[in-house]
Amino acid sequence: MEVAEPPQERRVVKRGGLFGAGNPVVEIGIWNFEQGLERGHALLVELRGFSVGEAAQEQIHFTRTAMPGAKAQPPPADVEILVRTRFGHRRINATSPDAPGALDIALENAFVRRALARNPRFSHLRETMRPIVLNPLFAALNTLSGIGPKLMAPFGHLLEHAPPRVIDLLFHLPYSALDRRARPKLKDVVPSGIATVQVTVERHQPGRGRAPHRIVASDDTGTLEIVYFHLPRERVEKMLPLNETRYVSGRVDLYDGRLQMVHPDRVVDERGLAQLPLVEPVYSLTEGIGAGIVRRAVTGALAKLPELPEWLDAAFLSQRQFLSFSTALRRIHAPENPGDVLPESPLRGRLAYDELLSHQLALALVRGRIRREAGRANIGTGELRKKIEAALPFSLTGAQRGAIEEIVRDLSSEQRMLRLLQGDVGAGKTLVALMAAAHVIEAGRQAALMAPTEILARQHYERLSPLAAAASIRLALLTGRDRGRERERLLEELHEGKIDLLVGTHALFQEDVEFHDLAFAIVDEQHRFGVHQRLALAEKGEAADLLVMTATPIPRTLVLTYFGDMEVSELRSKPAGRQPIDTRTISLGRIEEVVEAVGRVVESGARAYWICPLIEESEVVDLAAAEERYEFLRKRFGKRVGLVHGRMKGRDRDEAMERFAEGETQILVATTVIEVGVDVPEATIMVVEQAERFGLAQLHQLRGRVGRGTVQSTCLLLYKGPLGQAAKHRLSTLRETEDGFRIAEEDLALRGEGEVLGTRQSGLPGFKIARPELHRDLLEAARKDAALIITRDASLSSERGKALRLLLHLFEREEAVRLIEAG
Repeated sequence: MEVAEPPQERRVVKRGGLFGAGNPVVEIGIWNFEQGLERGHALLVELRGFSVGEAAQEQIHFTRTAMPGAKAQPPPADVEILVRTRFGHRRINATSPDAPGALDIALENAFVRRALARNPRFSHLRETMRPIVLNPLFAALNTLSGIGPKLMAPFGHLLEHAPPRVIDLLFHLPYSALDRRARPKLKDVVPSGIATVQVTVERHQPGRGRAPHRIVASDDTGTLEIVYFHLPRERVEKMLPLNETRYVSGRVDLYDGRLQMVHPDRVVDERGLAQLPLVEPVYSLTEGIGAGIVRRAVTGALAKLPELPEWLDAAFLSQRQFLSFSTALRRIHAPENPGDVLPESPLRGRLAYDELLSHQLALALVRGRIRREAGRANIGTGELRKKIEAALPFSLTGAQRGAIEEIVRDLSSEQRMLRLLQGDVGAGKTLVALMAAAHVIEAGRQAALMAPTEILARQHYERLSPLAAAASIRLALLTGRDRGRERERLLEELHEGKIDLLVGTHALFQEDVEFHDLAFAIVDEQHRFGVHQRLALAEKGEAADLLVMTATPIPRTLVLTYFGDMEVSELRSKPAGRQPIDTRTISLGRIEEVVEAVGRVVESGARAYWICPLIEESEVVDLAAAEERYEFLRKRFGKRVGLVHGRMKGRDRDEAMERFAEGETQILVATTVIEVGVDVPEATIMVVEQAERFGLAQLHQLRGRVGRGTVQSTCLLLYKGPLGQAAKHRLSTLRETEDGFRIAEEDLALRGEGEVLGTRQSGLPGFKIARPELHRDLLEAARKDAALIITRDASLSSERGKALRLLLHLFEREEAVRLIEAG
């Protein structure tokens, strides 16, 4: 909601409720039925009756919708829903049932604040609303002069936020800078560099047809040719009038032995020179937005940047020689030297530290929320674990035994557990989780294992069933597909304590799923879930312990970044009997040989995956490539070829996988939907087409779908040459090692943290400024600072604490503030 100035339109006034017409918005409620993964109670009460009254002093309306009385346009579903959950208050986006919202309902305006202040029932909301001082930064970008409706879409694409806001532009930092401080004579100009020179225009040579317009200019030491393509002659002649002196700035190169400047960045007269920035920031751009538009918009955005109270410790500021947040942000957009914009500059370091601190502080607050309640010690004898181990056809590895001991020790403690279990592909994490679950089950309590997809949940259930039966553990499966009486019966048994271990998908944390006494929540492939989803499962029990697992090894730096001081267990060795995978790189030109080889293997009864090329970030385009390869192979091998992709319905995808697992199909053509978790021991061949398009970790995960039995397996990486250096390095690394931890470190070095973890797709927080692989020292300092802050001022009520609340809002970690207020 937003407050509008009082034009003469009419407005909606609430009547018939607890409050009179003079206080119309106190209990306006917004509710979203059956959207989002969590259900809650309406934060503000229901609407009673509405009527149209005369315009009052202040008007309330939804952002970007017509005022009552005007012709209403169908608004985009940008209104967010506030629901009361177990963790405080959160927002759910009305546009998507699966994603957290991107916009705030603008409750920040003074009128609503005053209304809330008068009602003690809403006292817990007062401090969680974004502070007024930050409102200008979170305003839509079109509140800036010169940004009209047509620019909003391209800016939204550039800034990766729709609709784009002022803060998004301010955090869109320059990646380099043009140094215009040098003013050489033409004879001293160094080719292939940027120069600003004073010249006199001698003559124009307009081009005919597609030929460029050339201008000959000179000083007393030499001649410069200025070239423009596809620019109207009148405009060029106006910029560079004959016999006039102009200062031109841009890249100078040698062409046929002559100095030449093509499309100068700047052309100014004496007066314009005084206003020309000596060091000019260079921003990444997108179609429809030029450098000039971004520079002018940034100038307007900086004018809205307030001076904010300092939230960093004075001694730390002095030690690092950091400027204030606002000063650093202004300076990096108006650099005094090119080094100011570099990632390692103190200006960038200050901003990166602020972002890292906001994240680490938010993590610490969330973690504190989990651990604030005393844990419950789970005491067992270990008998169930012994029965499970006796039923295994192999021995546990040393790494598995070590991880089980660590987790059981935590489960037996009075403190709640929050632990990350990461292991390489096929390292046996699920078995570790089962052994840990057996410990709490032996103590008379329950455990739950949540997987990101139905196929993976069913796979876990099937693999765990015989081991659970050997230990008399009552195991059940719950997915979104379950309906009717069977589901009701299962939920009743769960509530009565007749189920010990429940395996399932997102369906596990639906409101009607009630455990008798959940002690242990396990989240598999944790990066597929957001923080709220992980915590929602743990909150199903009283002080339940939480274990999150990942089969994509995470480098140490990123563990610190995303999981802070979470305890970490690692499985670096594979179970005995696993054969190394023979990995080969083959030119795509030899695809016929590959098809023949796959055909021979299939004839022997084995099975093969054929992964289609990742064309672009488009399921439609990637699907077209998969379907084309499917048809090609089907002509050769008939009904033995199956197809699975991300756009199939869940049931159809599961059926396709089941046919492959049961041997009805022997070649499975797929997109990367089978990247994680799919386990078919009979599959011994993995073909990845155009492997150079995939990331290292992704290729490693795909390769991990084979080699899961005792038979030698092969991974064929088909590439389309010529290969660049990065692609060569990726493929050679895959050939050299199967160590997922080494591969993860290499992937981090090649691609950076955002790409490695896929933060934008996974619910993990993407950093706008900080780069953990470059700012490792700042990350460590931020972790320690956050821990110290929580120790000294967990409620953030001191002067510094209040400033830190601003920091959390600034980097959109509002959930952390809500947790403070929720107690």
